Amino acid sequence: MKYTLDDLCRLVDHTNLHADATEDDMRKLCDEAKRYHFRMVAVNQTQSAFCSQQLAGTDIDTGAAIAFPLGQTSIAAKEFETKDALANGANEIDYVVNLTQVRAGNWDYVKREMQTIVDVCREAGVPSKVIFECCYLNQEQKLGLCRVAREVGPTFVKTSTGFGKGGATLEDVRLMKANVGPNVQVKAAGGIRDADTFLDMVRAGATRIGCSAGIPIIEEIRARMERDGVDSLDL
Repeated sequence: MKYTLDDLCRLVDHTNLHADATEDDMRKLCDEAKRYHFRMVAVNQTQSAFCSQQLAGTDIDTGAAIAFPLGQTSIAAKEFETKDALANGANEIDYVVNLTQVRAGNWDYVKREMQTIVDVCREAGVPSKVIFECCYLNQEQKLGLCRVAREVGPTFVKTSTGFGKGGATLEDVRLMKANVGPNVQVKAAGGIRDADTFLDMVRAGATRIGCSAGIPIIEEIRARMERDGVDSLDL
């Protein structure tokens, strides 16, 4: 598939999830997203209102992180947090699964949680993303989450928060892509800091890339395209 530079920008969820982020940091994040035409800004839930106001009138979404980064809150708490984010202007949701329940093999709980959040997002007409945090899971647990996602049908499954002990890997992206079915997309996030890694994740099947290094990555790709005299990349 061919990607123009703008197509590649539209894969980027431009991210600032730092606990000490200021209002000026959020304004800068939104201004950068507008300048580069990124798909979304990924922020902590409490930043939803401010960022949605900054991005009003654009086609750039405000993505709220729910139960972030640990995922260790109840289904009811995650449901409330999701609804509150949407009420305050968020129009994408990335939530962290309950890893305790995943590791215990309590798939009924995991499915109930996922169904609850996905249903809220569907009713609101916004994308839902399920963060696996793959660095803490074995192969069987990752496949179990993929099976649940295939049944429930979130918009995306996502590799990582970026706050765990490891980030996105090509192996995890390929595994998720191969096992969630044709109707669920894959978002790679965590540790994606250079153009080669970014492009490899796209080749592996990711259709969103969450990163805080979107600008240097895109500028590196721009320089390569200008050097090679091309206006698109075949990935």
